[in-house]
Amino acid sequence: MPQPDHSPRSEGEVVRGGSTDPNQPWQAYHTVFTNAKAGMDGVDKEKVQRVVYEMSKGSKYFENEKRREALVMQKIQHMKSQSALLTDSDVKNHEKAADIKIKNLETQRDLSRIWMHVDLDAFYAAVETLENPTLAGKPMAVGGMSMICTANYEARKFGVRAAMPGFIACRLCPDLIFVSPNFEKYTSYSEKVRQVFHDYDPNFLARSLDEAYLDITDQCLSRNMSSEEVAEELRRRVYDLTGLTCSAGVAPNRMIAKVCSDVNKPNGQFIVPNDRAAVMAFVSSLPIRKIGGIGKVTERILKEVLSVSVCEDLIDKRGLISALFSSISTDFFLSVGLGIGGSTTPVEEPRKSLSCERTFSEISHEDGLFAKLEELADNLARELESEELQGRTITLKLKTATFEVRTRSLTLPFLVCRKEDLLIHASKLLKAELPLSLRLMGLRVSHFQGDSSFLNQRTLAEYFSVGNSAGSGSSEISLASGSSVVPSFTAEIKAQNYLRRMGKILTVQIQR
Repeated sequence: MPQPDHSPRSEGEVVRGGSTDPNQPWQAYHTVFTNAKAGMDGVDKEKVQRVVYEMSKGSKYFENEKRREALVMQKIQHMKSQSALLTDSDVKNHEKAADIKIKNLETQRDLSRIWMHVDLDAFYAAVETLENPTLAGKPMAVGGMSMICTANYEARKFGVRAAMPGFIACRLCPDLIFVSPNFEKYTSYSEKVRQVFHDYDPNFLARSLDEAYLDITDQCLSRNMSSEEVAEELRRRVYDLTGLTCSAGVAPNRMIAKVCSDVNKPNGQFIVPNDRAAVMAFVSSLPIRKIGGIGKVTERILKEVLSVSVCEDLIDKRGLISALFSSISTDFFLSVGLGIGGSTTPVEEPRKSLSCERTFSEISHEDGLFAKLEELADNLARELESEELQGRTITLKLKTATFEVRTRSLTLPFLVCRKEDLLIHASKLLKAELPLSLRLMGLRVSHFQGDSSFLNQRTLAEYFSVGNSAGSGSSEISLASGSSVVPSFTAEIKAQNYLRRMGKILTVQIQR
């Protein structure tokens, strides 16, 4: 089987610390905006990195990235210190433990299923071009100066990509055309594509408007077709029905199939046969960042602490990984190194929550903030109505102008779904945080009817009560919000007064 060349679109080495040229500080500045995506082959990465650095420098985002960088470096230094304390004997013992895990994981390897991951190419941009053919061949992005949802392949050649601020994209590509997003339109096209998916797998797993996983095992067997033929047919049907192109990846499990769908983008496909040797050959040189679940922070830790850059290294360094990471993380990394992923269709669980959020230019005026909240409440109420859901817990998510993320929740003794009810209670949560300047707001409803998990939560009065059987039995309680230890007491007024002294503003409903 021919192997894909993973190197052109790998994430790239990051020059940091003392190795950075002081005359080129952008070399140490590596954000999500500088990570390569499909269609960005041949992009001058250093130019993109320099532009992003120069246009971000001094901004609140830049300062937040510096704080996050400091925390990541602390984590890296801590893990390096831990690694330095390990003896050869320690590493050997951990290797033995890892080998046992690998043996157990191999018993779980399933090569009997054929999974396909389908990803529509630059979906939002492609829909806009279908609706307006004059955009064809021109660099275009869906979004605005604050944020880009996606960019077409002509724009990606300049380094423009999703999640990039539009003003930075304009510096990289002065001729960039912006189109405002229209999610009703994208949802309509997505539903058409899903009609095709349903014909191949009625239980397909939709992960977003533009991608899905399909188990095509039965299709291949019942129709005596190869996985390659099924993938070609599905892609052709999507194009005939909608005019949109998509890329597909086929493999024995979903983890590998998703990676495969990116290999020959756009409008292509890649197949990994249902053979252990073929799977191991594919993942051996695969950059770890290609795997879902390994983000830029985990990638940096693995690279800078353990010199792990490709999946094969995860097996070679299994002793150190077992010593430095939790058992759950170790299992995940070993599974990645072995190319073992989910191969059975997950049992669909009841929805736990429903939410919506919006990113916008910085808003500090109260009227503007409450207008955004009303918009969110209206959208969320419509979604709840369409899903016929009602919930008890309302959660407000806020991202400040300094990129601090806050979440505030309120659980009610009754179910809500109407816009007016959502707005009344969410407004109380927002009001308690004022004054503040925001760039993102989100609203979520959870604990739907039939979900009794919230009944296990204690009220504040119960938490502070003497002799509470749910507690530890101790007469003292250590609060997470501070290091003080305070006597237990039953009166909610004393509880509220104590929390106010701790600098908290809470709206508390005590169950009587």
